[in-house]
Amino acid sequence: MAAAVLSNSCLPLESSFLGCKLSNHGSSKETTLCVLLSHRKSPKCAVDTPDEGFTAKFPRVNVWDPYKRLGISPYASEEEIWSARNFLLSQYGGHERSAESIEASFEKLLMTSFRNRKKTKINLKTRLKKKIDESPPWVKNLLSFVEVPPPVIIMRRLFLFAFMACWSIMNSAEAGPAFQVALSLAACIYFINDKNKNLGRASIIGFGGLVVGWTCGSLSVPVIPSFLLQPTWTLELISSLVMFVFLFLTCTFLK
Repeated sequence: MAAAVLSNSCLPLESSFLGCKLSNHGSSKETTLCVLLSHRKSPKCAVDTPDEGFTAKFPRVNVWDPYKRLGISPYASEEEIWSARNFLLSQYGGHERSAESIEASFEKLLMTSFRNRKKTKINLKTRLKKKIDESPPWVKNLLSFVEVPPPVIIMRRLFLFAFMACWSIMNSAEAGPAFQVALSLAACIYFINDKNKNLGRASIIGFGGLVVGWTCGSLSVPVIPSFLLQPTWTLELISSLVMFVFLFLTCTFLK
């Protein structure tokens, strides 16, 4: 009986348990051997193992069109492209091939959008240059005195003169804007001299901007709607506000 049990030791757990039952009528050695065999674990197949950590697979991995792959319109903006990419990665980011497919389409569309924006800028510059070339001689001579600085410089000077204007408005009840006007004129002359390295020319241009701005401010008061003006605003304050604009334009865009 023991030999029969040993020969069937490779059977599943049910067979060893059956062998244990049959050996109950045998000797104690056979019973002991049967108990030992009944405690052996039956082999498990990999197919019977439950699928743990299942990840969703992107259904449009093989779609060639990047717009259709991300599920967006061909006229989608960059914000919509980013939103589609983030949403799909949150759904299928656990699957490596799906994530690579989504990222590839996203990068392709982003590069296409960048090239289109760059092409648009080039076209605008070309059209503007063409308009200037076709303009009358006096317009060309006038534009020869104008230059466009980097955006950082424009924003810094805009902030400075806007601060001077706000300071003048806040201080209008106590005193006039003479001090703020003097500081703005000095700043304008400094910026022009820093650009041209000619203090005399910078002073002439700065005072010219001051005179033109003050004159335009004085003449524009009757044209400005009354609801835009505060009751405490004087003619001097309104003229100085217009003058700040002219000083900003003079020191920023004139050569």
